Amino acid sequence: MVDFTTMMLQFDEQGEKTGWTYIEIPADIAQQMKPGNKKSFRVRGMLDALPVRGMALMPMGEGNFIMALKAEVRKGLHKNAGAMLHVHLEEDVDFKVDMPADLQECFDFEPEAADFFNSLAKSHREYFIKWINEAKTSETRAKRIVNTVNAMLRKWSFNVMLREMRKEQQ
Repeated sequence: MVDFTTMMLQFDEQGEKTGWTYIEIPADIAQQMKPGNKKSFRVRGMLDALPVRGMALMPMGEGNFIMALKAEVRKGLHKNAGAMLHVHLEEDVDFKVDMPADLQECFDFEPEAADFFNSLAKSHREYFIKWINEAKTSETRAKRIVNTVNAMLRKWSFNVMLREMRKEQQ
């Protein structure tokens, strides 16, 4: 388990990450959690007094990683960009995201979509599944499943799908 204090940061103009609030995890600290790793991985622990699990550390080059801090996490911390944050983390080896039955049912009707979905890295499949599972209404969940299946048929990654959805809304 690693223990350090850092500042919450926010991206200015950074492509798909524009506006994200995040913390940076230096290479030496990331290597203590998962030696030799240069890919995204999940962590658990504490951010100040807020317990977290299943949060992704994403590589940012030169061995450094970032952890995006969604609005719900920032609200739980009562902090925003510029605030100091005490971080206590370890790799979340138990984290697993199960395929939702309703998504699997749609994939059963669209095997080509299922094949592309299953060809994605585990962490990328988890982006879609988490997004679907976070829907607050059944209507939103259904829309997200449809968008996911359509994205798989078009062979789109999660970020490409979101970008295309934003374009359609404008």
